Amino acid sequence: MKLMIFLGITIFGTLGGWVGSLLDHTSGIGMWSLFLSTVGSLFGIWVGYKVAKNYL
Repeated sequence: MKLMIFLGITIFGTLGGWVGSLLDHTSGIGMWSLFLSTVGSLFGIWVGYKVAKNYL
């Protein structure tokens, strides 16, 4: 379960930060990047938990 949650945080947090940096015109430390990275990480926790619960 821990591995799935970690993978979800890593993948979705990275994707959220990447989309946020596109909105901030390639600024990796902008507010959109930080906000969407946080939202992506929280979503990744939920997805990782659901995947681990249903498939492991």
